[in-house]
Amino acid sequence: QVQLVESGGGLVQPGGSLRLSCAASGSFLSIGDMGWFRQAPGKQRELVADTSSGGSTNYVDSVKGRFTISRDNAKNTVLLQMNGLKPEDTAVYYCRVLAWVVGNGKFTPYWGQGTQVTVSS
Repeated sequence: QVQLVESGGGLVQPGGSLRLSCAASGSFLSIGDMGWFRQAPGKQRELVADTSSGGSTNYVDSVKGRFTISRDNAKNTVLLQMNGLKPEDTAVYYCRVLAWVVGNGKFTPYWGQGTQVTVSS
């Protein structure tokens, strides 16, 4: 019903930058919150940043001032610009989108396949 395609992960040195992109497609009536989560080895998945359909944003404290989330509602895409990357940012990053699909009667979460971000010298 809803497909998410992520891109932009990779290997970067500390202090470097990466930009993650996630595009939603499929049969849905509306997109609500769009966000990025990450999961490091041995740790629980955590919310990194999200943005509402109205444009409000929310960040985990550890990335404030370094990461910026944005969305293009016309293209159903969400971006995560990551600057000043640190080794502790190393994780698999997942895009999550809340979509209103006919028949569900509510916003339902859909997840991307994940993209690896590795910060290392």
